[in-house]
Amino acid sequence: MFNFDDASKKGKETVDTMLKGYSEFTKGFQAIAAESAEYTKKSFQDAVSHAEALAGVKSVESAFELQSTYVKTAYESFVAEATKINEMYADLAKSVYKPYEFSPVRPSTALTPAA
Repeated sequence: MFNFDDASKKGKETVDTMLKGYSEFTKGFQAIAAESAEYTKKSFQDAVSHAEALAGVKSVESAFELQSTYVKTAYESFVAEATKINEMYADLAKSVYKPYEFSPVRPSTALTPAA
């Protein structure tokens, strides 16, 4: 005979696990969105300050040097941020999957017929 108490317990555990995964998923994407917004703001501020500095340059050589420095730092900043976001996505995937990591159910403890 089927044991409804065990089935109910397993169903509740499954739903709880699923909800925990959704919660982790939401928190992770919020963190990624916040980090992306922060980087975008910083990048825009750097671009504005660079444009202001570029407007005050008197020679082509100075402008070229200033532009080269800006492009180099912008590229390095972008690569660092992309790496950080990539790590955040990897951590998100691990944290969302973590509730589903469990030891296999032993056949003796699986849903057993009630006596």
